[in-house]
Amino acid sequence: MLIVAGYLRVTDRDRYLDMCRAVVELARATEGCLDFSLGADLVEPDRINVYERWTTRAAVDKFRGDGTSNDLGAQILGAEVSEFEYSNEVRL
Repeated sequence: MLIVAGYLRVTDRDRYLDMCRAVVELARATEGCLDFSLGADLVEPDRINVYERWTTRAAVDKFRGDGTSNDLGAQILGAEVSEFEYSNEVRL
């Protein structure tokens, strides 16, 4: 499985999140998506926290396709996002 986690820095956080609503809905409906979330950081006003969980690399690649649309991409000032592969899960 694959976890994608980190954050984005954007020009207008509320606008960016509004524009991403459809992206989140599409991701969650995609085969192989176990979880997909974008959310406003509680401390930093330009930060959006990213969390994704996927069954396979192929599922992630199929969903991402060519990447972010120009409208969304133009609002991103910076990013610190990483992918983590894992094979063991312990439910709490």
